[in-house]
Amino acid sequence: MLADISGFLTSGGPVLYGILLVSIVLWILILDRYWFFSKESKQLCHDQQSAWESLSSHDGWHALKIRDLLISRVAIEFDRYRSTINLLVIICPLMGLLGTVTGMINVFDVMAVTGTGNARAMASGISMATVPTMAGMVVSLIGLYFKTRFDGMAKKQLDMFKDRLLK
Repeated sequence: MLADISGFLTSGGPVLYGILLVSIVLWILILDRYWFFSKESKQLCHDQQSAWESLSSHDGWHALKIRDLLISRVAIEFDRYRSTINLLVIICPLMGLLGTVTGMINVFDVMAVTGTGNARAMASGISMATVPTMAGMVVSLIGLYFKTRFDGMAKKQLDMFKDRLLK
């Protein structure tokens, strides 16, 4: 299996290693956010709600500003790493495109040296042109799914938190 992965990475050229690195960072951030929304977000909201309930008065300008502060604290934690995940989702197809360009340059180099008759020599360049594009798109689609899911989870939980502070 390790030989298959190594063969896949070498067939895609050096850009595929960059896509792999971006993919690893993306998955670390996805797992962090998944852990946060499934385990830690409820405790954070509970702590901030307890701070709200400990106030002597919930009326007036001062209480309104404290409520806004508590909502902002929760919103900041909900937004953590989501923009980075979005950035990595955007970068992956561009890195795949870079792999396409470098692979085609390799094909043209082979054609310049050997002509068009050596299909076997051109095959590695074509592989270097298509594999990174596919890998970049796959990583981007997976990241886009989780980004959309986290956006929905954050909105839903933040709206629920805001509603609890109104009571």
